[in-house]
Amino acid sequence: MKIDLITGFLGAGKTTWIRRYARYLIDKGENICILENDYGAINVDMMFLQDLLGDHCELEMVIGGDGYEAHRRRFKTKLISMAMMGYDRVIVEPSGVFDVDEFFDVLREEPLDRWYEPGNVIAVVDAHMGGEISEESRYLLASQIANAGCVILSKVQMAGEDEISGTVSLMNDVMRQFQCSRRFGEDVLAADWDQLTETDFEKIMRCGYRIEDHIKYQVEQENGYKSLFYFYLHMDEQQIRDAVKDLFADPACGTIHRIKGFVRMDNGEWIQINAVRDKIEFARRNSGQEAVIVIGEDLHKEAVDRYLVEHAVYHGEL
Repeated sequence: MKIDLITGFLGAGKTTWIRRYARYLIDKGENICILENDYGAINVDMMFLQDLLGDHCELEMVIGGDGYEAHRRRFKTKLISMAMMGYDRVIVEPSGVFDVDEFFDVLREEPLDRWYEPGNVIAVVDAHMGGEISEESRYLLASQIANAGCVILSKVQMAGEDEISGTVSLMNDVMRQFQCSRRFGEDVLAADWDQLTETDFEKIMRCGYRIEDHIKYQVEQENGYKSLFYFYLHMDEQQIRDAVKDLFADPACGTIHRIKGFVRMDNGEWIQINAVRDKIEFARRNSGQEAVIVIGEDLHKEAVDRYLVEHAVYHGEL
């Protein structure tokens, strides 16, 4: 059974890409399963993919919350159970805080080495990523792109040539920093995803993966990254819009990379939040999960609480 990995930094657009990639495979007649593999205690990305469910597509989930080793055991156990289902392909979407070595290491273990064959490793990189990022982020970027058979830039239609060039330069900088010989140039797919052709998808389907050496760090949940979870928030639509905007703007909250989740309105409708600093999206949905996740580096919970726990009172009375 082929198993593909779609990796990328927080908010790069992995889930959006998976929707397109999965739809292409389904239209080709493949029976697939998308496995959401997240270190966090819950996974709202599954809700973003619900409309793909059907005769040719199923969704599965592995969640964390109690340490790296326990999460890895659950990942392996889930793959063992899925091997019996007869899919043509499994697509794995990991957390944005993920070392690609884990993917290959697990597939080398028995009995998975007899049931699965690594297919494509596709790295999604935000075209606006060029610039200063933390040391932890530089390492994660390096680990995600080094072994990718294909690197796809997201949000290209909103980026200028200088931004795209800066992002490719950043990719090559982190390759040098972590002593990887790979370099990127014209092999990076920098195109508006709405304009991708059949030829583009066929090329991506044949991209495979690379095995490249580079300096290795252990990626643990105890690094600078943190996820804050908020359940059953009671806020109206304007309050949640204001809260998300203010969270990104307030340095006291830390470096926020991503805010995602759902808030239920009094009328029973849901507001879906899918936000990074340069692109904040809200959408109305008929279903959801009453949870909002804030992901970033050096987060200060008390400051974030001010906007999400106390925001309704703050905007209503002060």
